[in-house]
Amino acid sequence: MKVAISVPDPIFREAESLAAALRKSRSELYAEALAGFVRKHAAHDITRRLNAVHDRQGGELDPALAAAQFESLPDETW
Repeated sequence: MKVAISVPDPIFREAESLAAALRKSRSELYAEALAGFVRKHAAHDITRRLNAVHDRQGGELDPALAAAQFESLPDETW
């Protein structure tokens, strides 16, 4: 898909230099950068959704789940 975007001149120049150094086309560079940005924000969305589930449960863990989680932790001396 073709997309037209505006990029500040300094960022454009840096991106052009990076694409040349990596021997990638401008399209490849921008596609990889955008994919990384989308993945990063997808992880934030997962955290947001898990927090929403936790909030709906009143913030309390099932006692059996809490015990299982505690048991899975290694013994550490502080």
